[in-house]
Amino acid sequence: MRAVVNLACHTGDKPVTLKDISVEEGISLSYLEQLFVKLRKGEIVNSVRGPGGGYVLAKPSSKISVGEVIAVVEEPLNPVACLDTGAGCERADRCSTQSVWKGLAVKIAEFLNSITIEDLCAEVAMHSASGSKPLASTRDLCGVGTD
Repeated sequence: MRAVVNLACHTGDKPVTLKDISVEEGISLSYLEQLFVKLRKGEIVNSVRGPGGGYVLAKPSSKISVGEVIAVVEEPLNPVACLDTGAGCERADRCSTQSVWKGLAVKIAEFLNSITIEDLCAEVAMHSASGSKPLASTRDLCGVGTD
């Protein structure tokens, strides 16, 4: 998520390299390479080839939800394994708690889908403006003055 927010905070700039994101966010370059393959296939980011190449968001940050990013790069966020696709449960037809877990899964998805990458980038800018100490890289990215 930090890598996508990093990219969003570069809006209007040239493409961002994975090496730059790796350094700024303290995330392994090899891990970012794996994630960005998934993000590109999931149409969250586009790659730009050639000199000055890197990655850009595939659509406006206001149109990308946290839930969408998680769905592209992670396993399901179900609160119990029996709700995962194909997991099944021999007790499903008589389980008195399954409806609770299904309801919680829906609430988790609704919450994550209600937050956009733009919201997170705005939060980075707000923390920077208030003087709190977010990651130095995100403070610098959003164009808010640094100390």
